[in-house]
Amino acid sequence: MNKALDLKTLETLEIDTSFINTLPGDPILENYTRQVPKACYSHVQPEAFPKASLIACSKEMALQLGLKPEECESELFTRVFSGTELLENMQPYSCCYGGHQFGNWAGQLGDGRAINLGDVNAPDGQQWTLQLKGSGPTPYSRSADGLAVLRSSVREYLCSEAMHHLGIPTTRALCLIATGESVVRDMFYDGHPKKEPGAVVCRVSPTFTRFGSFEILTARKETDILRSLANYTIKKDFPHLPGSDNPGKATYLDWFHDVCLKTADMVIHWMRVGFVHGVMNTDNMSIAGLTIDYGPYGWLENYDPDWTPNTTDAEGRRYRFGNQPMIALWNLVQFANAIYPLVEDAEPLEDILKEYQTYYEKGWLDMMRGKLGLEKNNSEDEALCLELIQTFSLTETDMTLFFRHLCEMEKSQASESIIEVVRPAFYSDELPDNARNGMVTWGQKYLDRLQQENRPDHLRSEAMNGVNPLYVLRNYLAQQAIDKSEQGDHFMIHELQEVLKKPYTLQDGKEHLAGKRPEWARTRAGCSMLSCSS
Repeated sequence: MNKALDLKTLETLEIDTSFINTLPGDPILENYTRQVPKACYSHVQPEAFPKASLIACSKEMALQLGLKPEECESELFTRVFSGTELLENMQPYSCCYGGHQFGNWAGQLGDGRAINLGDVNAPDGQQWTLQLKGSGPTPYSRSADGLAVLRSSVREYLCSEAMHHLGIPTTRALCLIATGESVVRDMFYDGHPKKEPGAVVCRVSPTFTRFGSFEILTARKETDILRSLANYTIKKDFPHLPGSDNPGKATYLDWFHDVCLKTADMVIHWMRVGFVHGVMNTDNMSIAGLTIDYGPYGWLENYDPDWTPNTTDAEGRRYRFGNQPMIALWNLVQFANAIYPLVEDAEPLEDILKEYQTYYEKGWLDMMRGKLGLEKNNSEDEALCLELIQTFSLTETDMTLFFRHLCEMEKSQASESIIEVVRPAFYSDELPDNARNGMVTWGQKYLDRLQQENRPDHLRSEAMNGVNPLYVLRNYLAQQAIDKSEQGDHFMIHELQEVLKKPYTLQDGKEHLAGKRPEWARTRAGCSMLSCSS
């Protein structure tokens, strides 16, 4: 793929339009807010932004698409990926879908500020959908303007790429572009709207199809279209399944099984690094088990299973960190209901949902063993992991730094030594007695467990550093980058993007990007909680 002969210019990029050629679309071409029945998409033209300018680009993602990296610097690149100009064969469209939002059926939702440009056939055979977020209104925008502000766009751009390099299934981002125009937003819904700089992110994914894409069709009893979308999705995105060319009941069940396990794997990764999605509505759940729609997300600073970054969820905390595995299951139940008309048999769907729970629990424990540097299975490991989590609650403990420093513990040390080994993870200089005693007690059990394995300390440490990141997109770092970018200084965006490409490797001169949350960021907007407004 990296051979010069394989790489293309923008003008020679291969654009595939099979989605709109295969599936039924909205016959109305006018762009106004409306219900769109009996269709999977609507044709939409992005807005033009003549003052658009490139802020950042993932040349790695460009290469993956088969695009010459130098193309990212061209004026045409900025015009195309701001939505200002279309390449030949691009037929932009927005998708129709519904969803359960905060546990309630919301009816039609759809791509309210996302416009797909088409699919790119990459040199390695992978197909990638190019999607602009913030490029103008669509029939699904409801009362919104379809635009996006710089702050949310910076967060989406950086986090998409950061998650990829953490090894977490995710959509990607090709570029971040300033529109040169202002967007009015009421960030906290408190009656104080203000103008903010606008931006567009080009998101990239093998698919942007969601659970809600199927829910809306079942809710409307459009079973023929439901079957068409399912068959298209299976053939394109699940070609490894038996019968993918002509799906029947068995294939639909295999498909559901695959979606369940992919979703479980994704959430296990979230729990591994302390990521909180913030708005796990069914319209934000990818059919491919990818992290999608980076809105009010956040990383745990001090470990708190009840923390959510979403101000809209502040009271009920439905989407809090510790509830993510069960919310994923709840969402999968809604997806099962959506594809039931294709299967017409509840029992096998219910059996697969039960398997999700078993699969997740085993996967979570295996993940925790990896974080603790344990190679072998032991019947007491679950209790060891749960006790550690309980110990975190005794004092503010930075989860990322705790596991990163725990790798320095040696089997020959006394259990009391654990306090000094992991001290950089504590927010308090003086630990309460119960926290100190709890950590030392757990430390002894951990050392006893390490003694049961013959793994040398240096090999264990190396393995732990391979799954416990040093650098994550901490909330306050993202906000600092946004603050600077809004003033025209984009250096920190580029700095974070480069550092987060190697999240598990200590990088000289970047210690300031691996520290605990500073006290000033504890309650500051953008650093503690965020709204869905963007």
